[in-house]
Amino acid sequence: MKLGVFSVLFAQKSLEETLDIIQAKGLEAIEIGSGGYPGKAHCDPDVLLKDEQKLNDFKQLVSSRGIEISALSVHGNTLHPQKDIAKGYHNDLIRTIDLAHKLKVPVVNTFSGCPGDHEGAKYPNWPVAPWPNDFQEILKWQWEEKIIPYWTEIGQYASDWNVKIGLELHGGFSVHTPATLLRLREAVGEVIGANLDPSHMWWQGIDPVESIKILGKNNAIHHFHAKDTTIDQNNVNRYGLTDMQSYSNMLDRAWQFRTVGFGHDLKTWSDIISTLRLVGYDYVVSIEHEDGLMSIDEGFSKAVMNLQQVLLKEPLGDMWWV
Repeated sequence: MKLGVFSVLFAQKSLEETLDIIQAKGLEAIEIGSGGYPGKAHCDPDVLLKDEQKLNDFKQLVSSRGIEISALSVHGNTLHPQKDIAKGYHNDLIRTIDLAHKLKVPVVNTFSGCPGDHEGAKYPNWPVAPWPNDFQEILKWQWEEKIIPYWTEIGQYASDWNVKIGLELHGGFSVHTPATLLRLREAVGEVIGANLDPSHMWWQGIDPVESIKILGKNNAIHHFHAKDTTIDQNNVNRYGLTDMQSYSNMLDRAWQFRTVGFGHDLKTWSDIISTLRLVGYDYVVSIEHEDGLMSIDEGFSKAVMNLQQVLLKEPLGDMWWV
């Protein structure tokens, strides 16, 4: 495995400065935002696809430091019921797939999106209960009329360019659990896989180790984020795990994101890393920093330090004892 970082935490710095920082930390990979919510601070497909010299300069800037691009990330809601909003995210996704092909980057990370509840809807509707039956009717309509048709088309497009789609399992979007990811994968094909982030498993009450087993047995993990979560049970008792308070209200929230090792101990993280290898995932572990109690530099540095203790880097040899 290789240790990398999702570069959006350094969006205020140039790509060159960012690469120097991660090289100095001994990292071997970078995941770069290319539109949607992550923005285009380090990578603008519109620019790079139109100018061969700028594209070559971009590639040289990264490769000259011995760093690989693990994924381009263009998270957004391409299924948003407001067509202008959806179109913007869709265009970013298409251009990112095109760029990934030219750069020979194997994975494009994004969200599944979440539609509204009918053709005239204005806002997304995320059903999370089977009753009253209206929710089941909404969910059925969303999957049959929006989610599967859209991702079937995008999946074919990405396959044609030899690019895989890594969907982040994130609350608020239609694909948010191992089961929903596998449902879409079954309908669309193996081009669809997970950009698995354990932080989103914990707050949904899902054991990340077991989610890795479920997805890994289906060869359905395309990319992996390293981010932690802490759960405050007293606040859970008051607000539940679907706590709608702002992330900035950290003292009262039911859960909050933390840097690696500050939500769960390193034994837990060693189990996560070991299970990734157990199911055959030997690609990049990409650090994502969203810790409201630490500066970017401190949170990033501590994540690197903790993960370096548990990451399995060397290739497997023969079992000499067998």
